[in-house]
Amino acid sequence: MIVNRPLAIRLSGLFLPFLLSLLFKSDPVLSYFIAWLGSFLIFFLTLSGWVKSLPDDRSIAEQLMRPIFLVQIIFAGYMACTSIFYFMDVMGYQNFVRLNYVLIDQERLQLTAQCQRYYCLGHAAFVTGILVFMDYPVKKKYYIDKQKLANLLMMFAVISFPVSVLFLRIPGLSQFYFQLNSLSFIAGTLALAFAIPLKKIGNTLICLSFYFFNFYQALLSGFKEPIIVSVLVLGVFLYPNYKKAVAFTFVPLLLLLFMFLPTYNRIFRQNAWSGETNADEASQLALDAALNNDSSDDDNSNWGFLAFRLSEIDMFTKFVQSTPKQVDYYYFDLLKQSGTALIPRIFWPSKPSTEDLIMERVYDAGVVNRASNVSAKPAFIVDAYLSGGALGIFLCLFAYGAIAQSIALKAEKLFGGYILGTALIFSGLFQIMWRGISFEFLINSVFWSFISMLAIHKILTVTNILEEV
Repeated sequence: MIVNRPLAIRLSGLFLPFLLSLLFKSDPVLSYFIAWLGSFLIFFLTLSGWVKSLPDDRSIAEQLMRPIFLVQIIFAGYMACTSIFYFMDVMGYQNFVRLNYVLIDQERLQLTAQCQRYYCLGHAAFVTGILVFMDYPVKKKYYIDKQKLANLLMMFAVISFPVSVLFLRIPGLSQFYFQLNSLSFIAGTLALAFAIPLKKIGNTLICLSFYFFNFYQALLSGFKEPIIVSVLVLGVFLYPNYKKAVAFTFVPLLLLLFMFLPTYNRIFRQNAWSGETNADEASQLALDAALNNDSSDDDNSNWGFLAFRLSEIDMFTKFVQSTPKQVDYYYFDLLKQSGTALIPRIFWPSKPSTEDLIMERVYDAGVVNRASNVSAKPAFIVDAYLSGGALGIFLCLFAYGAIAQSIALKAEKLFGGYILGTALIFSGLFQIMWRGISFEFLINSVFWSFISMLAIHKILTVTNILEEV
């Protein structure tokens, strides 16, 4: 890792929005907007190549799965840019209309601005970690015949899915189910994007079957993220060959999903999770409600989704309010708990529940009541704050970006380049890094995904699918 002086100066410029928002913290509205708009400035400075030249071994459209692009856009975009609706709610807006009878809670406003400043700091630190370790083109140790790629990707999809189901049935190893299931989906989607322009009818039909099966499973999951990711990933993979078609179809489709999914998921959960109907019937009821715009419940309306569930800033403000005033910083305690979480339950059947460990800090902060049956796991940046305030955010988010970039580079080195290395292995096994979650879950998943990556590499070299350069 070598950082020359010009790069160091430009990297330091990424932190100017945070410092400027801190300077105007006495005016929470101005401070909030400086920090919020600061993240868009960071996107522009990094994605334009101003801070550090972007990799030139492939066109931009052909390297969107690399950390500087998709990981930054999803992770930092979700973290730092989605709070605008919550801020509008704080300012007395509802459904984009100002309510004259609402009094602004000044403490809530101050906390919102403070958390947005932390988001801006975290974004700058995260992308700094990526840029410092970003070193392309990767010197490849292995290669694969390009003519075999389409069939190999389809093979990954076909094999990894049943293997993932097998892990689901083995007590204590279910975490590998999620890794391989994600890998199967990415492989199938990537294979589909390969098969369509090559006009391989057989491959296309098989991959389409896999894609629609995964999309159907996403609809029955009760969660918005798998549905959005399934559409987003297909669009990203098809984009290099069909730029205009993707721009005119997938962008509006994603916007429509954000409009209809809140209602769909609310109705689906009410029916399926209560046991009143089976998943198929609940899905049909939810689809009918979404298409008929049934959002009569104010707390679960589209505005409620935009203001309180699209962003996690409401929870963040409660943690900031309690730490360090009522609850001291955790410092290295969360990392120690993460080390415990690494041990598979098959080797430690009595291992404490990871979710219970995480929920303890949620209860201590008063985010939710202990008597309530609610899961409210903090985001990665919240755990970073709980570990040491602003300094904890800077150090942890820098490490997050550096680790994501280092793993992507390692994957390209081991798997012969971008297609297998980043687009398949990194995006499939390490998809959890697209949206940072609590330390314990993230560190556990990344560690064992790295082990899985090495195991897959070994299998491919032993079978001579990957050959040394």
